[in-house]
Amino acid sequence: MAAAPGTSPTIVEYFEGEDFYHCGYCKNETGSRSNGMWAHSMTVQDYQDLIDRGWRRSGKYVYKPVMNQTCCPQYTIRCRPLHFQPSKSHKKVLKKMLKFLSKGEFPKGNITEEPMDSQMDDAAVDDFALKSKLDIQSDHRPFDEDHNKVVESEVKEKEEDLGAKETKELSQSYTKKEKLGSGEPSSSVKVVPTVPNPGKGADLSKPPCRKAKDIRKERKRQKLILKSQTDKLEGVQVQHEPQLLPSEKSKLNQPKSIEDFIFDTLPEDAAHRLEVRLVPVSFEDPEFKSSFRQSLSLYAKYQMAIHKDTAAVCGESEAENPPNGPDCGYGSFHQQYWLDGKIIAVGVIDILPYCVSSVYLYYDPDYSFLSLGVYSALWEIAFTRQLHEKTSQLSYYYMGFYIHSCPKMRYKGQYKPSDLLCPETYVWVPIEQCLPALENSKYCRFNQDTKAVDEEQIKELDRLRVLYKRTIMPYNIYKKRQKGPSDEAVVQQYADLVGQTCSERMLLFRS
Repeated sequence: MAAAPGTSPTIVEYFEGEDFYHCGYCKNETGSRSNGMWAHSMTVQDYQDLIDRGWRRSGKYVYKPVMNQTCCPQYTIRCRPLHFQPSKSHKKVLKKMLKFLSKGEFPKGNITEEPMDSQMDDAAVDDFALKSKLDIQSDHRPFDEDHNKVVESEVKEKEEDLGAKETKELSQSYTKKEKLGSGEPSSSVKVVPTVPNPGKGADLSKPPCRKAKDIRKERKRQKLILKSQTDKLEGVQVQHEPQLLPSEKSKLNQPKSIEDFIFDTLPEDAAHRLEVRLVPVSFEDPEFKSSFRQSLSLYAKYQMAIHKDTAAVCGESEAENPPNGPDCGYGSFHQQYWLDGKIIAVGVIDILPYCVSSVYLYYDPDYSFLSLGVYSALWEIAFTRQLHEKTSQLSYYYMGFYIHSCPKMRYKGQYKPSDLLCPETYVWVPIEQCLPALENSKYCRFNQDTKAVDEEQIKELDRLRVLYKRTIMPYNIYKKRQKGPSDEAVVQQYADLVGQTCSERMLLFRS
Protein backbone atom coordinates (compact mmCIF):
# COMPACT_ATOMS: atom_id res chain seq x y z
CA MET A 1 0.00 0.00 0.00
CA ALA A 2 1.54 3.27 -1.10
CA ALA A 3 1.36 6.58 0.69
CA ALA A 4 -1.51 8.89 -0.04
CA PRO A 5 -1.13 10.93 -3.24
CA GLY A 6 0.90 14.06 -2.65
CA THR A 7 2.68 12.73 0.45
CA SER A 8 6.05 11.07 0.79
CA PRO A 9 6.12 7.47 2.07
CA THR A 10 7.54 6.49 5.42
CA ILE A 11 11.33 6.14 5.28
CA VAL A 12 13.07 4.57 8.27
CA GLU A 13 16.64 3.63 9.14
CA TYR A 14 16.69 0.62 11.46
CA PHE A 15 19.41 0.25 14.09
CA GLU A 16 20.80 -3.25 14.30
CA GLY A 17 20.60 -5.00 17.63
CA GLU A 18 19.29 -3.64 20.92
CA ASP A 19 20.19 -0.57 22.88
CA PHE A 20 21.14 -0.91 26.55
CA TYR A 21 20.75 2.20 28.63
CA HIS A 22 19.93 3.71 32.00
CA CYS A 23 16.38 3.09 33.20
CA GLY A 24 14.58 6.18 34.43
CA TYR A 25 12.19 4.10 36.50
CA CYS A 26 14.22 1.61 38.54
CA LYS A 27 17.54 3.47 37.98
CA ASN A 28 19.30 0.36 36.65
CA GLU A 29 22.25 1.68 34.67
CA THR A 30 22.06 -0.96 31.93
CA GLY A 31 18.69 -2.58 32.49
CA SER A 32 16.50 -0.82 29.94
CA ARG A 33 16.50 -2.37 26.47
CA SER A 34 14.78 -1.45 23.24
CA ASN A 35 14.95 -1.62 19.47
CA GLY A 36 14.91 1.63 17.54
CA MET A 37 14.80 3.29 14.15
CA TRP A 38 15.15 6.80 12.83
CA ALA A 39 12.18 8.10 10.87
CA HIS A 40 13.22 10.38 8.04
CA SER A 41 9.50 10.70 7.33
CA MET A 42 6.41 8.98 8.69
CA THR A 43 2.78 8.79 7.57
CA VAL A 44 0.03 8.83 10.16
CA GLN A 45 -1.28 5.43 9.08
CA ASP A 46 2.14 3.83 9.48
CA TYR A 47 2.60 5.36 12.90
CA GLN A 48 -0.88 4.23 13.92
CA ASP A 49 0.01 0.67 12.93
CA LEU A 50 3.35 0.89 14.72
CA ILE A 51 1.95 2.03 18.05
CA ASP A 52 -0.56 -0.82 17.76
CA ARG A 53 2.51 -3.07 17.81
CA GLY A 54 4.09 -1.46 20.86
CA TRP A 55 6.24 1.21 19.21
CA ARG A 56 6.46 4.78 20.47
CA ARG A 57 8.12 7.90 19.14
CA SER A 58 10.32 10.58 20.64
CA GLY A 59 10.77 13.18 17.97
CA LYS A 60 12.14 11.38 14.93
CA TYR A 61 13.31 8.44 16.99
CA VAL A 62 10.87 5.52 17.13
CA TYR A 63 11.52 2.78 19.68
CA LYS A 64 10.05 -0.48 20.93
CA PRO A 65 10.98 -1.93 24.33
CA VAL A 66 12.28 -5.50 24.35
CA MET A 67 9.49 -6.55 26.65
CA ASN A 68 10.80 -9.90 27.89
CA GLN A 69 14.28 -8.49 28.62
CA THR A 70 13.93 -4.89 29.75
CA CYS A 71 13.98 -4.23 33.48
CA CYS A 72 10.69 -2.33 33.49
CA PRO A 73 8.32 -3.66 30.78
CA GLN A 74 6.32 -0.86 29.16
CA TYR A 75 2.85 -1.86 27.95
CA THR A 76 1.01 0.36 25.49
CA ILE A 77 -2.19 1.60 27.12
CA ARG A 78 -5.26 3.15 25.57
CA CYS A 79 -8.38 4.63 27.13
CA ARG A 80 -11.87 4.27 25.67
CA PRO A 81 -13.14 7.87 25.84
CA LEU A 82 -16.65 7.09 24.60
CA HIS A 83 -17.31 5.24 27.87
CA PHE A 84 -15.07 7.31 30.12
CA GLN A 85 -16.46 8.76 33.36
CA PRO A 86 -14.22 11.00 35.50
CA SER A 87 -13.33 9.68 38.93
CA LYS A 88 -13.68 11.69 42.12
CA SER A 89 -10.03 12.71 41.93
CA HIS A 90 -10.48 13.81 38.31
CA LYS A 91 -13.52 15.91 39.25
CA LYS A 92 -11.53 17.43 42.08
CA VAL A 93 -8.93 18.68 39.59
CA LEU A 94 -11.62 20.05 37.27
CA LYS A 95 -13.38 21.85 40.13
CA LYS A 96 -10.06 23.25 41.32
CA MET A 97 -9.49 24.78 37.90
CA LEU A 98 -13.00 26.22 37.79
CA LYS A 99 -12.58 27.84 41.21
CA PHE A 100 -9.25 29.31 40.18
CA LEU A 101 -10.62 30.71 36.93
CA SER A 102 -13.88 32.05 38.31
CA LYS A 103 -12.82 33.29 41.75
CA GLY A 104 -9.04 33.20 41.73
CA GLU A 105 -9.04 30.67 44.56
CA PHE A 106 -5.85 28.75 45.29
CA PRO A 107 -5.90 25.22 46.73
CA LYS A 108 -5.40 25.10 50.47
CA GLY A 109 -2.77 23.01 52.20
CA ASN A 110 0.33 21.39 50.78
CA ILE A 111 0.45 20.99 47.03
CA THR A 112 1.50 17.53 45.97
CA GLU A 113 2.34 16.48 42.45
CA GLU A 114 -0.68 15.00 40.75
CA PRO A 115 -0.52 11.87 38.63
CA MET A 116 -0.43 12.46 34.89
CA ASP A 117 2.02 15.29 35.25
CA SER A 118 4.44 14.36 32.53
CA GLN A 119 7.45 12.23 33.35
CA MET A 120 10.19 12.16 30.74
CA ASP A 121 11.13 8.64 29.74
CA ASP A 122 14.89 8.41 29.90
CA ALA A 123 14.73 5.81 27.16
CA ALA A 124 13.52 8.45 24.81
CA VAL A 125 15.64 10.94 22.97
CA ASP A 126 15.22 14.41 24.43
CA ASP A 127 14.43 16.68 21.52
CA PHE A 128 12.56 19.87 21.77
CA ALA A 129 14.42 21.20 18.75
CA LEU A 130 11.23 22.40 17.20
CA LYS A 131 12.93 22.48 13.84
CA SER A 132 13.75 18.76 13.72
CA LYS A 133 10.48 16.98 14.17
CA LEU A 134 9.05 13.73 13.08
CA ASP A 135 7.50 14.23 9.68
CA ILE A 136 4.19 12.73 10.61
CA GLN A 137 2.04 13.61 7.66
CA SER A 138 -0.83 15.93 8.39
CA ASP A 139 -3.25 18.15 6.60
CA HIS A 140 -4.01 21.81 7.04
CA ARG A 141 -7.77 22.10 7.01
CA PRO A 142 -9.02 24.30 9.87
CA PHE A 143 -11.82 23.35 12.23
CA ASP A 144 -13.77 26.34 11.09
CA GLU A 145 -13.59 28.56 8.02
CA ASP A 146 -13.79 31.57 10.31
CA HIS A 147 -10.67 31.46 12.47
CA ASN A 148 -12.21 34.02 14.81
CA LYS A 149 -15.21 31.86 15.53
CA VAL A 150 -15.14 30.17 18.92
CA VAL A 151 -14.74 26.43 18.60
CA GLU A 152 -16.68 24.49 21.18
CA SER A 153 -14.19 21.81 21.98
CA GLU A 154 -10.58 20.99 22.08
CA VAL A 155 -8.15 19.59 24.48
CA LYS A 156 -4.63 19.39 25.56
CA GLU A 157 -2.30 16.68 26.42
CA LYS A 158 0.30 15.78 28.65
CA GLU A 159 2.33 12.77 29.22
CA GLU A 160 5.51 11.11 29.55
CA ASP A 161 7.45 8.86 27.34
CA LEU A 162 8.73 11.02 24.60
CA GLY A 163 10.85 13.90 24.38
CA ALA A 164 9.01 16.79 23.08
CA LYS A 165 7.58 18.84 20.44
CA GLU A 166 6.05 18.39 17.09
CA THR A 167 2.66 18.99 15.81
CA LYS A 168 0.30 19.82 13.14
CA GLU A 169 -2.14 22.18 11.71
CA LEU A 170 -4.27 25.06 12.55
CA SER A 171 -4.77 27.14 15.58
CA GLN A 172 -7.91 27.33 17.56
CA SER A 173 -9.15 29.04 20.61
CA TYR A 174 -11.16 27.44 23.26
CA THR A 175 -13.20 29.59 25.54
CA LYS A 176 -15.50 28.35 28.17
CA LYS A 177 -18.71 27.22 26.48
CA GLU A 178 -22.07 27.73 28.09
CA LYS A 179 -23.36 24.54 29.62
CA LEU A 180 -26.54 23.55 27.82
CA GLY A 181 -29.58 22.19 29.56
CA SER A 182 -28.11 22.24 33.02
CA GLY A 183 -31.40 23.34 34.50
CA GLU A 184 -29.70 24.75 37.56
CA PRO A 185 -31.67 27.66 39.11
CA SER A 186 -29.74 30.53 40.57
CA SER A 187 -31.83 30.57 43.74
CA SER A 188 -30.95 28.42 46.70
CA VAL A 189 -32.86 25.26 47.54
CA LYS A 190 -34.19 24.40 50.97
CA VAL A 191 -32.64 21.22 52.25
CA VAL A 192 -34.05 18.98 54.96
CA PRO A 193 -31.17 18.63 57.42
CA THR A 194 -29.82 15.22 58.24
CA VAL A 195 -28.23 14.28 61.52
CA PRO A 196 -24.45 14.08 61.20
CA ASN A 197 -22.50 11.24 62.69
CA PRO A 198 -21.06 12.46 66.01
CA GLY A 199 -18.31 9.87 65.70
CA LYS A 200 -16.89 11.82 62.76
CA GLY A 201 -16.38 14.93 64.83
CA ALA A 202 -19.06 16.88 62.97
CA ASP A 203 -19.95 20.40 64.09
CA LEU A 204 -23.68 20.21 64.91
CA SER A 205 -23.93 24.00 64.77
CA LYS A 206 -23.15 24.00 61.06
CA PRO A 207 -25.37 22.87 58.19
CA PRO A 208 -24.74 19.26 57.15
CA CYS A 209 -22.55 18.63 54.15
CA ARG A 210 -24.22 17.30 51.05
CA LYS A 211 -22.76 15.81 47.96
CA ALA A 212 -22.68 18.20 45.02
CA LYS A 213 -24.35 15.55 42.87
CA ASP A 214 -27.31 15.37 45.28
CA ILE A 215 -27.61 19.13 45.35
CA ARG A 216 -27.70 19.29 41.55
CA LYS A 217 -30.39 16.63 41.45
CA GLU A 218 -32.49 18.54 43.97
CA ARG A 219 -32.12 21.79 42.05
CA LYS A 220 -33.18 20.18 38.80
CA ARG A 221 -36.11 18.55 40.55
CA GLN A 222 -37.18 21.87 42.06
CA LYS A 223 -37.00 23.52 38.67
CA LEU A 224 -39.22 20.85 37.13
CA ILE A 225 -41.72 21.26 39.97
CA LEU A 226 -41.67 25.04 39.52
CA LYS A 227 -42.24 24.63 35.79
CA SER A 228 -45.19 22.32 36.34
CA GLN A 229 -46.75 24.76 38.78
CA THR A 230 -46.37 27.55 36.24
CA ASP A 231 -48.05 25.36 33.63
CA LYS A 232 -50.92 24.74 36.03
CA LEU A 233 -51.51 28.46 36.45
CA GLU A 234 -51.70 28.71 32.68
CA GLY A 235 -54.48 26.16 32.55
CA VAL A 236 -52.52 22.96 32.55
CA GLN A 237 -54.05 20.55 35.08
CA VAL A 238 -51.45 18.98 37.32
CA GLN A 239 -52.55 16.66 40.10
CA HIS A 240 -50.39 16.38 43.19
CA GLU A 241 -46.62 16.55 42.72
CA PRO A 242 -45.69 16.35 39.04
CA GLN A 243 -44.62 12.98 37.73
CA LEU A 244 -41.25 13.14 36.01
CA LEU A 245 -40.89 11.62 32.58
CA PRO A 246 -38.37 8.76 32.22
CA SER A 247 -36.08 11.02 30.20
CA GLU A 248 -36.22 13.64 32.95
CA LYS A 249 -35.44 11.06 35.61
CA SER A 250 -32.44 9.83 33.64
CA LYS A 251 -31.10 13.38 33.41
CA LEU A 252 -31.37 13.74 37.19
CA ASN A 253 -29.42 10.53 37.75
CA GLN A 254 -26.79 11.16 35.08
CA PRO A 255 -23.34 12.04 36.50
CA LYS A 256 -21.58 15.15 35.28
CA SER A 257 -19.31 14.56 32.33
CA ILE A 258 -15.92 16.15 31.80
CA GLU A 259 -17.54 18.41 29.21
CA ASP A 260 -19.86 19.75 31.92
CA PHE A 261 -16.79 20.91 33.83
CA ILE A 262 -14.55 21.99 30.98
CA PHE A 263 -17.18 23.93 29.09
CA ASP A 264 -18.99 25.32 32.13
CA THR A 265 -19.83 29.01 31.85
CA LEU A 266 -17.56 31.42 33.67
CA PRO A 267 -19.05 34.55 35.23
CA GLU A 268 -18.54 37.86 33.49
CA ASP A 269 -16.28 38.99 36.31
CA ALA A 270 -14.16 35.82 36.30
CA ALA A 271 -10.73 36.27 37.84
CA HIS A 272 -8.91 34.52 34.98
CA ARG A 273 -9.45 33.44 31.39
CA LEU A 274 -8.14 30.18 29.96
CA GLU A 275 -7.81 29.59 26.23
CA VAL A 276 -6.52 26.45 24.52
CA ARG A 277 -5.15 26.74 21.00
CA LEU A 278 -4.25 23.94 18.62
CA VAL A 279 -1.34 24.93 16.38
CA PRO A 280 0.92 23.16 13.89
CA VAL A 281 4.67 23.04 14.26
CA SER A 282 5.40 25.05 11.16
CA PHE A 283 7.17 28.36 10.85
CA GLU A 284 4.84 29.09 7.97
CA ASP A 285 2.00 29.12 10.49
CA PRO A 286 1.67 32.60 12.04
CA GLU A 287 0.35 31.29 15.37
CA PHE A 288 3.29 28.93 15.81
CA LYS A 289 5.84 31.47 14.65
CA SER A 290 4.58 34.25 16.90
CA SER A 291 4.49 32.02 19.99
CA PHE A 292 7.71 30.09 19.33
CA ARG A 293 9.99 32.06 21.67
CA GLN A 294 7.50 31.97 24.52
CA SER A 295 6.91 28.24 24.02
CA LEU A 296 10.64 27.50 23.90
CA SER A 297 11.30 29.50 27.07
CA LEU A 298 8.54 27.64 28.87
CA TYR A 299 10.03 24.30 27.83
CA ALA A 300 13.47 25.25 29.13
CA LYS A 301 11.97 26.45 32.43
CA TYR A 302 10.02 23.21 32.80
CA GLN A 303 12.97 20.94 32.01
CA MET A 304 15.25 22.71 34.47
CA ALA A 305 12.70 22.82 37.30
CA ILE A 306 11.06 19.41 36.88
CA HIS A 307 13.73 17.25 35.24
CA LYS A 308 16.79 19.17 36.53
CA ASP A 309 18.22 19.71 33.06
CA THR A 310 20.94 22.27 32.48
CA ALA A 311 20.13 25.46 30.63
CA ALA A 312 20.19 24.71 26.93
CA VAL A 313 18.03 24.85 23.90
CA CYS A 314 16.71 21.89 25.41
CA GLY A 315 10.68 20.94 10.37
CA GLU A 316 7.66 20.97 9.29
CA SER A 317 5.07 18.40 8.29
CA GLU A 318 3.85 17.59 4.85
CA ALA A 319 0.14 17.32 4.35
CA GLU A 320 -2.24 14.43 4.04
CA ASN A 321 -5.73 15.45 3.11
CA PRO A 322 -8.02 12.45 3.61
CA PRO A 323 -11.62 13.26 2.66
CA ASN A 324 -13.02 11.29 5.58
CA GLY A 325 -10.62 12.62 8.22
CA PRO A 326 -11.25 15.14 11.00
CA ASP A 327 -11.61 18.80 10.11
CA CYS A 328 -8.24 19.62 11.67
CA GLY A 329 -6.54 16.84 9.72
CA TYR A 330 -4.08 14.25 10.97
CA GLY A 331 -0.60 14.76 12.32
CA SER A 332 1.32 16.24 15.24
CA PHE A 333 0.01 19.24 17.15
CA HIS A 334 0.86 21.57 19.99
CA GLN A 335 -1.99 22.45 22.28
CA GLN A 336 -1.10 25.71 23.97
CA TYR A 337 -2.75 26.70 27.25
CA TRP A 338 -3.03 30.47 27.44
CA LEU A 339 -3.90 31.92 30.85
CA ASP A 340 -4.65 35.63 30.72
CA GLY A 341 -2.61 36.00 27.54
CA LYS A 342 0.38 33.94 28.72
CA ILE A 343 1.31 30.36 27.77
CA ILE A 344 1.40 28.25 30.94
CA ALA A 345 1.49 24.79 29.34
CA VAL A 346 2.07 23.13 25.99
CA GLY A 347 0.95 19.63 25.17
CA VAL A 348 2.19 17.57 22.24
CA ILE A 349 -0.32 15.18 20.69
CA ASP A 350 -0.61 13.11 17.54
CA ILE A 351 -3.98 12.91 15.81
CA LEU A 352 -4.00 9.55 14.02
CA PRO A 353 -6.63 7.62 12.04
CA TYR A 354 -7.99 5.77 15.08
CA CYS A 355 -6.81 7.75 18.09
CA VAL A 356 -5.44 10.82 19.76
CA SER A 357 -2.01 9.85 21.06
CA SER A 358 -0.52 11.75 23.99
CA VAL A 359 3.16 12.51 23.48
CA TYR A 360 4.39 15.03 26.03
CA LEU A 361 3.42 17.94 28.26
CA TYR A 362 5.55 20.74 29.61
CA TYR A 363 4.21 23.52 31.80
CA ASP A 364 5.15 26.46 33.98
CA PRO A 365 6.12 25.04 37.40
CA ASP A 366 4.58 28.14 38.99
CA TYR A 367 1.18 26.66 38.11
CA SER A 368 1.78 23.16 39.43
CA PHE A 369 -1.03 23.71 41.93
CA LEU A 370 -3.53 23.41 39.06
CA SER A 371 -2.51 19.78 38.37
CA LEU A 372 -2.08 20.58 34.70
CA GLY A 373 -1.06 17.03 33.85
CA VAL A 374 -4.42 15.62 34.94
CA TYR A 375 -6.36 18.58 33.59
CA SER A 376 -4.78 18.33 30.17
CA ALA A 377 -5.38 14.57 30.02
CA LEU A 378 -9.08 15.16 30.62
CA TRP A 379 -9.05 17.83 27.92
CA GLU A 380 -7.55 15.24 25.58
CA ILE A 381 -10.27 12.75 26.31
CA ALA A 382 -12.96 15.35 25.66
CA PHE A 383 -11.16 16.30 22.45
CA THR A 384 -11.12 12.70 21.28
CA ARG A 385 -14.86 12.52 21.85
CA GLN A 386 -15.38 15.61 19.72
CA LEU A 387 -13.22 14.26 16.88
CA HIS A 388 -15.18 11.00 17.04
CA GLU A 389 -18.40 12.88 16.30
CA LYS A 390 -17.04 13.84 12.88
CA THR A 391 -14.71 10.89 12.27
CA SER A 392 -16.34 7.80 13.74
CA GLN A 393 -13.30 5.52 13.53
CA LEU A 394 -11.26 7.91 15.69
CA SER A 395 -12.37 6.69 19.09
CA TYR A 396 -9.37 5.95 21.33
CA TYR A 397 -6.99 7.92 23.50
CA TYR A 398 -3.47 6.46 23.74
CA MET A 399 -1.62 7.37 26.94
CA GLY A 400 1.81 6.00 26.08
CA PHE A 401 3.16 3.21 28.27
CA TYR A 402 1.76 1.63 31.42
CA ILE A 403 4.57 0.41 33.71
CA HIS A 404 3.18 -1.78 36.46
CA SER A 405 6.59 -2.51 37.98
CA CYS A 406 6.97 1.23 38.68
CA PRO A 407 4.27 2.29 41.20
CA LYS A 408 4.40 5.96 40.22
CA MET A 409 3.50 5.00 36.63
CA ARG A 410 0.38 3.01 37.52
CA TYR A 411 -1.79 6.14 37.56
CA LYS A 412 -2.66 5.69 33.88
CA GLY A 413 -4.78 2.71 34.82
CA GLN A 414 -7.08 5.14 36.67
CA TYR A 415 -8.43 6.46 33.36
CA LYS A 416 -11.13 3.88 32.81
CA PRO A 417 -12.09 1.93 30.86
CA SER A 418 -8.68 1.18 29.40
CA ASP A 419 -6.85 -1.67 27.68
CA LEU A 420 -3.29 -2.97 27.55
CA LEU A 421 -1.62 -4.32 24.42
CA CYS A 422 -0.56 -7.96 24.53
CA PRO A 423 3.20 -7.95 23.75
CA GLU A 424 3.04 -11.23 21.82
CA THR A 425 -0.19 -11.26 19.83
CA TYR A 426 -0.84 -7.48 19.73
CA VAL A 427 -4.49 -7.65 20.73
CA TRP A 428 -6.08 -5.32 23.29
CA VAL A 429 -7.09 -6.74 26.67
CA PRO A 430 -9.05 -4.87 29.39
CA ILE A 431 -6.61 -3.77 32.06
CA GLU A 432 -8.64 -5.43 34.83
CA GLN A 433 -7.87 -8.80 33.25
CA CYS A 434 -4.15 -8.00 33.07
CA LEU A 435 -3.47 -6.75 36.61
CA PRO A 436 -3.56 -10.13 38.43
CA ALA A 437 -0.91 -11.52 36.11
CA LEU A 438 1.23 -8.38 36.45
CA GLU A 439 1.21 -8.78 40.23
CA ASN A 440 3.01 -12.09 39.77
CA SER A 441 5.34 -11.26 36.89
CA LYS A 442 6.71 -8.07 35.31
CA TYR A 443 6.42 -9.56 31.83
CA CYS A 444 3.11 -11.12 30.81
CA ARG A 445 1.31 -12.38 27.74
CA PHE A 446 -2.22 -11.04 28.19
CA ASN A 447 -3.92 -13.04 25.47
CA GLN A 448 -5.23 -16.17 27.20
CA ASP A 449 -5.69 -18.02 23.93
CA THR A 450 -2.55 -20.16 23.87
CA LYS A 451 -3.00 -20.90 20.17
CA ALA A 452 -3.24 -17.25 19.16
CA VAL A 453 -0.28 -15.81 17.26
CA ASP A 454 0.75 -12.48 15.85
CA GLU A 455 -1.49 -12.07 12.80
CA GLU A 456 1.09 -9.72 11.27
CA GLN A 457 4.03 -12.09 11.57
CA ILE A 458 6.25 -12.09 8.51
CA LYS A 459 5.22 -14.59 5.87
CA GLU A 460 6.98 -13.14 2.82
CA LEU A 461 10.19 -11.28 3.58
CA ASP A 462 10.88 -10.78 -0.13
CA ARG A 463 7.93 -8.37 -0.32
CA LEU A 464 9.53 -5.98 2.17
CA ARG A 465 10.28 -2.63 0.52
CA VAL A 466 13.79 -1.20 0.50
CA LEU A 467 15.18 2.20 -0.46
CA TYR A 468 18.63 1.50 -1.90
CA LYS A 469 20.70 3.99 -3.86
CA ARG A 470 17.66 6.24 -4.24
CA THR A 471 15.67 3.42 -5.78
CA ILE A 472 12.64 1.69 -4.29
CA MET A 473 12.69 -2.07 -4.72
CA PRO A 474 11.43 -5.27 -3.07
CA TYR A 475 13.84 -7.06 -0.79
CA ASN A 476 14.40 -9.97 -3.21
CA ILE A 477 15.77 -7.53 -5.83
CA TYR A 478 17.85 -5.69 -3.23
CA LYS A 479 19.52 -8.96 -2.21
CA LYS A 480 20.78 -9.47 -5.74
CA ARG A 481 22.16 -5.93 -6.03
CA GLN A 482 23.63 -5.70 -2.55
CA LYS A 483 27.38 -5.87 -2.21
CA GLY A 484 29.19 -7.06 0.86
CA PRO A 485 28.04 -9.29 3.74
CA SER A 486 24.41 -10.33 3.87
CA ASP A 487 22.20 -8.25 6.16
CA GLU A 488 19.26 -10.63 6.05
CA ALA A 489 19.31 -11.24 9.82
CA VAL A 490 18.97 -7.52 10.51
CA VAL A 491 16.24 -7.08 7.91
CA GLN A 492 14.37 -10.08 9.32
CA GLN A 493 14.51 -8.62 12.83
CA TYR A 494 13.16 -5.30 11.56
CA ALA A 495 10.36 -7.02 9.65
CA ASP A 496 9.32 -9.10 12.65
CA LEU A 497 9.04 -5.96 14.77
CA VAL A 498 7.04 -3.81 12.33
CA GLY A 499 4.87 -6.61 10.91
CA GLN A 500 4.00 -7.71 7.38
CA THR A 501 1.77 -4.76 6.45
CA CYS A 502 4.19 -2.04 7.51
CA SER A 503 7.14 -3.88 5.99
CA GLU A 504 5.41 -3.78 2.61
CA ARG A 505 4.38 -0.15 2.93
CA MET A 506 7.30 1.57 4.64
CA LEU A 507 10.72 2.00 3.02
CA LEU A 508 13.71 0.53 4.84
CA PHE A 509 16.74 2.65 4.04
CA ARG A 510 19.87 0.66 3.20
CA SER A 511 23.23 2.15 2.29
